[in-house]
Amino acid sequence: MSAHSNAAPVIIKRKKIVAGGGHHGGAWKVAYADFVTAMMAFFLLMWLLSATTEKQRRGLADYFSPTVPISRISGGADGHFGGESLMAEDILPQDGLGATNRRATESRLARGETGVGSDAALEELQRKLDATLNGRSGESMVSPKLKRHIITRVTDEGLVIEIFDIADAPLFEEGGAQPTQVLLQLTALLSEMGGLVRNRVAVEAHIRAAPIVLKNNPVWDISTQRAQHMREMLMLEGLPSARFARVTGHADRDPAVRNPMAVRNNRLEVVFLRSDI
Repeated sequence: MSAHSNAAPVIIKRKKIVAGGGHHGGAWKVAYADFVTAMMAFFLLMWLLSATTEKQRRGLADYFSPTVPISRISGGADGHFGGESLMAEDILPQDGLGATNRRATESRLARGETGVGSDAALEELQRKLDATLNGRSGESMVSPKLKRHIITRVTDEGLVIEIFDIADAPLFEEGGAQPTQVLLQLTALLSEMGGLVRNRVAVEAHIRAAPIVLKNNPVWDISTQRAQHMREMLMLEGLPSARFARVTGHADRDPAVRNPMAVRNNRLEVVFLRSDI
């Protein structure tokens, strides 16, 4: 027998080291973190959809739109511009109107980067109206209950002052053209603002759709009567008849919100036209 037959065999043990901490590594931690982040973003989105208005959501969409480097269309604000701002026609998004001017013509296309031409008188009128509503030069002469009826915006036609119904404070008696006390007070304010400029004036009336189909739908007659009454009230408050360029009733054909039967669609628009139109 060999002298080395009783020697213990040499065993080499190679230990395999797995990096990443555990049998499955660390990839599951990254996946779980991504899942939690996605869920947080989802619940934040759901909350924003339920807690914001349509204009505020549009402002958020504009901010994240890759085609709009700066949110110049709408800021989602709740001021007298209603979140709207000025922008040129060639880059204005098509939101159903096709242009800032709903009756745009070649001579009324946007001019310059802001989308409108310069009219110093209307710009000054807008500043004064904003100061009157917000009381910047002192205590506001307009009560909060009246201010909530007013939205102003600048279009290619001029300065649009829109006044509209609120559920608990309509401008006219339901189904007719008899003005309420709220409208009488607003008319006095508009007439006072109109006395600060010499621009021509257009009056437009809109009405919400009826909840049922009527054989003889009176929306055309009612909207026209409301526009005429608004013109007459402005004249009684001192606005000369010669300054009125047009008086139009649009019936329920141009709703302000998606729901055609919403109270918000009952509105009047007093437009101080640009001097070059």
